[in-house]
Amino acid sequence: MKTKAADDSKITVRNVNVPGYEMRVDRAKYEAARKALLKVLPRKAPGMTQREMFTAVRKHLPDKLFPAGATSGWWTKTVQLDLEAKRLVGRSATEKPTRWFLK
Repeated sequence: MKTKAADDSKITVRNVNVPGYEMRVDRAKYEAARKALLKVLPRKAPGMTQREMFTAVRKHLPDKLFPAGATSGWWTKTVQLDLEAKRLVGRSATEKPTRWFLK
């Protein structure tokens, strides 16, 4: 039987590209990456490219959770897709490369 503390260490995320898909991930890493992403994304279009987003987020992640930026790209993308599914982040529909911004 799982304890409440064990359940609280995970958070369910969605993927805007795969409707209905959900997975459970580490809450502390998710929340750190979410805070960093919300801090760096522009509030309106055109937004940031994926490369710009990854670079900017990495600078704001705690080294304790992401030593030397380890796995920061995966976490940034996971949070971006989840926040898009929740309609907190938007993506440019026509620009190449794709750009993301806060809604």
